[in-house]
Amino acid sequence: MPVAAAAPLISSVQKLVLYETRARYFLVGSNPAETKYRVLKIDRTEPKDLVIIDDKHVYTQQEVRELLGRLDLGNRTKMGQKGSSGLSRAVSAFGIVGFVRFLEGYYIVLITKRRKMADIGGHAIYKIEDTNMIYIPNDSVRVSHPDEARYLRIFQNVDLSSNFYFSYSYDLSHSLQYNLTVLRMPLETLKTETTQTRQESFDIFEDEGLSTQGGNGVFGICSKPYEKYVWNSKLLEAVRSAVHRDWLLYIIHGFCGQSKLLIYGRPIYVTLIARRSSKFAGTRFLKRGSNSEGDVANEVETEQILYDASVMSFSAGSYSSYVQVRGSVPLYWSQDISTMMPKPPITLDQADPYAHVAALHFDQMLQRFGSPIIILNLVKEREKRKHERILSEELVAAVTYLNQFLPPEHAIIYIPWDMAKYTKSKLFFVLDRLNVIAESVVKKTGFFVNRPDSYCSILRPDEKWNELGGCVVSTGRLQTGVLRTNCVDCLDRTNTAQFMVGKCALAYQLYSLGLIDKPNLQFDTDAVRLFEELYEDHGDTLSLQYGGSQLVHRVKTYRKIAPWTQHSKDIMQTLSRYYSNAFSDADRQDSINLFLGVFKPAEGKPHLWELPTDFYLHHKSTLSLSQTRQSYTYWWTTGVLKHLPLPFDEVTCAENRRKLTVKKFHKYEEEIDIHNEFFRPYELSSFDETFCLAMTNSTRDFMPKNVGIDPSPFTVRKPDETGKSVLGNKNNREETVLQRKTAASAPPPPSEEAVSSSSEDDSGTDKEDEGAVSQRSTPVKVTDAGDNTKLTENVVQSTKDVYGVNLSDIPSEDDLAIYARFVQLGQSQHKQDKGSQQFCSKHPLDKVINLIPISSFSQDNIYEVQPPRADRKSIEIFHAHIQAGRGNMQPLGRDDFLMYREYIRNRYM
Repeated sequence: MPVAAAAPLISSVQKLVLYETRARYFLVGSNPAETKYRVLKIDRTEPKDLVIIDDKHVYTQQEVRELLGRLDLGNRTKMGQKGSSGLSRAVSAFGIVGFVRFLEGYYIVLITKRRKMADIGGHAIYKIEDTNMIYIPNDSVRVSHPDEARYLRIFQNVDLSSNFYFSYSYDLSHSLQYNLTVLRMPLETLKTETTQTRQESFDIFEDEGLSTQGGNGVFGICSKPYEKYVWNSKLLEAVRSAVHRDWLLYIIHGFCGQSKLLIYGRPIYVTLIARRSSKFAGTRFLKRGSNSEGDVANEVETEQILYDASVMSFSAGSYSSYVQVRGSVPLYWSQDISTMMPKPPITLDQADPYAHVAALHFDQMLQRFGSPIIILNLVKEREKRKHERILSEELVAAVTYLNQFLPPEHAIIYIPWDMAKYTKSKLFFVLDRLNVIAESVVKKTGFFVNRPDSYCSILRPDEKWNELGGCVVSTGRLQTGVLRTNCVDCLDRTNTAQFMVGKCALAYQLYSLGLIDKPNLQFDTDAVRLFEELYEDHGDTLSLQYGGSQLVHRVKTYRKIAPWTQHSKDIMQTLSRYYSNAFSDADRQDSINLFLGVFKPAEGKPHLWELPTDFYLHHKSTLSLSQTRQSYTYWWTTGVLKHLPLPFDEVTCAENRRKLTVKKFHKYEEEIDIHNEFFRPYELSSFDETFCLAMTNSTRDFMPKNVGIDPSPFTVRKPDETGKSVLGNKNNREETVLQRKTAASAPPPPSEEAVSSSSEDDSGTDKEDEGAVSQRSTPVKVTDAGDNTKLTENVVQSTKDVYGVNLSDIPSEDDLAIYARFVQLGQSQHKQDKGSQQFCSKHPLDKVINLIPISSFSQDNIYEVQPPRADRKSIEIFHAHIQAGRGNMQPLGRDDFLMYREYIRNRYM
């Protein structure tokens, strides 16, 4: 069945300006090129209701200016006709977080600052840096309430500038496998969906002109977000059905980091995305186990994405991903912190003989990930006094009961392993055992890659590769099933176990892309060090969000190479964690409940701070008797079992098709043109904006200064050889910390944030020296004038120092002859008949953006790009630019002045 040409839909509302009058707010949104505009009208005369009007019309720049001019003129008073304006500009923004109401009127929450954190195939991922919360009703109709200010403070305790992420074109709530699977839907299916969308929206111009464009029609696809990982779903609930799709911006909470792995100059981007569940969310001791709907505490989906950044295209590039999950033990259990004990006793709150909540939880996982579901349980098995073992015994009983009714090939796999016990033992090496478990897990689940096996893998097959599980399809491989790791807190031990599984999967991912000859990676290589730092930042951030402080036990702890100075820092972290859990977690839990809409203030109801517990807010089944009861034997959702091991959410069926929005565009339309979105050729660019994403680089940050003859990132090096260790030996550690710190992950004050799990105190002790929760982006480096001189001296090195050999000035004639013959052979091999290529469209970009495969093997992704021919005027502009750089300025004409004046007026006025 033919596969359609499809691309993700790009939101056309990326720049917003809020204008205000006494009666209304006007929110004007535009695309980055400022060629298409939409307008929202928000009524300010309603004291408690939200009235929003979206006319769904797309304006041009001239039309918007005329509209704002008429609004300005129409809202002027007679007295202020000459001086004051009737329409004033309130704020500029980059997106809408949502609308919220407490006891008075509605507020609008806008994103006023953003920062690019990662890039996946040209799709930018941004972090929220700052927000603005604006009260909508004007003062003349405002009905004051004495408790409004307190609710506002509680709501704003959720720091939106700390680890909240969004994208205008990439669905962060879904995995890469889901997003690319949707783009490869059969052609007939997309045609059907396009017809239905047009009939429902009555958009008679939707496909106008596309039928005459030949093969240039591209389907734009937008999928419904996965609500579990969307944190502003309740904030957008009031306007979701009233406004156009482009106004809705879905944000996730968790972690996002990206690093660049250079393999002999070939850029490979390693991205780590963690999605924290918004269901049953909260702080450490206040949210344990599961709620009545199967949502567990501290549930985080971690996805590692690997792709070749030399080809920026979902259809032509090479992409791979691996997903794993952490989450609390899916039972009814809790810990009472009123006793003020470091390790509060674990209590099973309800008897669940038929594993009802565990069934609901694993049913969700079967739908999203398929089978097998593998549980790696790291809690203690042998204790003098029964503590953590209570959870293990109940979890084993629940899994055993549920497996009775599943087919044996899709049964839940349970792996218990007492990690704390192995850590104390001097006879065992913890990471060796974890590596064995990781190999077994990855072989069962497989991983996702969007290309078939490379030809070199077929010629030289590896034994481990042939045993790999998952689902092999014509376009590559799919991950089926998932690893679910848990300890008591799902922090320190869990992060180390996930790192080892991720390291194993990374080796298979690199092998699948043809970058290494065997699916195996060793410690103390540049690649693993880069990946380890990424995972430690990931663990620190998640630990801050749930536990209140950074990780204590890191990979170095379990490798037993941690410095002895870490012990004193571990004590401080433990005290800080205890203080946070005992005194500040309750306030943080109230803020999360209010932000996520778990609690909605209302007149005549108890206030949030008056509730003795939030148990009934998260366990909705306790407030009403359910009319339908789930079967004790057929505990999975209908239809899920039929498609296993594939996840039900990725199967092409009527239910999943209803979650998609499909439209057809010309292939150079802005809504689907990722090349235009990424490079922004219409913008006057600056260095700060163009190079805003400064990732950790394996060559710059990890490779030794004197590479010698082996610059490979997969070569094992001594710890004192790496670039990081050079920084680590400095007396002044502040520079190192500043390099690793970013605003994206700067921790809150110590009194409110502190970490790690008390149940993991016996696992060993270690912590990185300056403990900043860092993400691999925008390093900040502070140097004085003296350092600059040294840096300049270090940069200029001889060829002998860098490469280990001296290059001769002039090659010999024999060498030149061999090289000329080599070039001739290459040209003969890649020569193609250009005249046979037919272009269906006469679009000017057709002859510019054209990837031509030049390899004899269809699986390989080597492409030839034809550069565009520059006309005479462009060459003159380029020469003038070069002369300006040398100080020879060309005289400016009248058109230049008018263009510059227009640019200043549009940007700053």
